[in-house]
Amino acid sequence: MRLKGKVAIVTGATRGIGRAIAVRFGQEGARVAVVGRSEPEGLETVRQIEEAGSEAIFIQADVSDKAQVDAMVQKVLEKWGTIDILVNNAGICPFAEFLDITEELWDRVLDTNLKGYFLCSQAVARVMIEKGVKGRIIAVSSISSEFGGRQQAHYCASKAGINLLIKSMAIALGPYGITCNAVLPGTVETDINRHVLAQPEVRAYWEKRAPLGGIGRPEDIAGPVLFFASDDASWCTGSMLVVDGGTSVFLQ
Repeated sequence: MRLKGKVAIVTGATRGIGRAIAVRFGQEGARVAVVGRSEPEGLETVRQIEEAGSEAIFIQADVSDKAQVDAMVQKVLEKWGTIDILVNNAGICPFAEFLDITEELWDRVLDTNLKGYFLCSQAVARVMIEKGVKGRIIAVSSISSEFGGRQQAHYCASKAGINLLIKSMAIALGPYGITCNAVLPGTVETDINRHVLAQPEVRAYWEKRAPLGGIGRPEDIAGPVLFFASDDASWCTGSMLVVDGGTSVFLQ
């Protein structure tokens, strides 16, 4: 119960890594605002949190839209009166060759993956400062922020931006006692990449790349995010924690 009594917002929590984080937070005693676009999937995350014995609400929002982000924050405050933790996780990765990436696709990826993290962080940080909360802001980035991808130029650029955003926020918000950290997953099987990993040769390649073997699960990321959200990480800010089964070590 490391988060007992805390109020957390988890974006992109309707499935995959976001759902795993939200449910883990619920198991640790947090009241969780499940944010996403799909109501049926969001309500399923809420159900799992409630089954774990905690409170949860679903808020439908597009994190790239400031008005919707502000409304999201207001709904959480109306429900629980404060915000202790923000996990920025909402993201998209529509695979495309570099020469096929359109301006519209580039903007959509950067708006969701980077602008969305900025808007949510700024809105929540203002609440934390106003209420004197020594809060936690955690970003789900990616090892793709450090290594390029032939079909992920837009995605890799957005994740690299997240890393520097978190470091800059750590400097700006540290004086208020707000910590800002990032978790950088390696290959984790989710709805984003399941169709790619269904190809036997692709799956075998990534399984072989990780010294620990296999493909990551969303639950493998929830624990490290929980660490940054807990009091155990009170002296960590601006940190980038790689969680990839050793893939990035092997690539070096």
